[in-house]
Amino acid sequence: MADHATTSANTPEIVLLMGPPGAGKGTQATALAEARGLTPLSTGTMLRDHVARGTELGQRAKAIMDAGDLVPDDVIVGMVRAELEAADPPRFLLDGFPRTPAQAAALDAMLAELGTQVTAAIALEADDEELVQRLLKRAELEGRSDDNETTVRNRMEVYRQQTQPLLEYYEGRGALKRVDGIGSIEEIQARIREVLP
Repeated sequence: MADHATTSANTPEIVLLMGPPGAGKGTQATALAEARGLTPLSTGTMLRDHVARGTELGQRAKAIMDAGDLVPDDVIVGMVRAELEAADPPRFLLDGFPRTPAQAAALDAMLAELGTQVTAAIALEADDEELVQRLLKRAELEGRSDDNETTVRNRMEVYRQQTQPLLEYYEGRGALKRVDGIGSIEEIQARIREVLP
């Protein structure tokens, strides 16, 4: 894998990683970014960074978050644009963005301006019951009393409703890669490697 990272370091690569709560997305994101020489880009991290640095976007986001509202698309898109434009070439693993077809269309437009496109949208898939049990076990181990079966199932339903249109969006563009998210960390890493160009 290291050879791949070095030979393609001058080639743009944009990989999206999606998956329901408990699918092991965080673990896979770290391994995938390392293996392919990609910079992980998380909207949460970006927001905190812009707020901490007091950028114009950060000040807007802070005011909105302080009011208890969701940060609007244009602010998030602006932060992603700043990261993409600062990289030459753009080589990113996106986690948590895009969340909606509108954000996906904005990302496509930004990438087109940079002469590239989404390399792959990887969707980790897993059986709901397996994920519920996995999350409940994790909650017990980590002492997360707020993670009961009702809240876990609700989070999964919200994920499904929000993500389904996104899966359809990327499927329509031929970029969607569905990967079985059940198995050992190594098995899932191998499946992800198989679907990437």
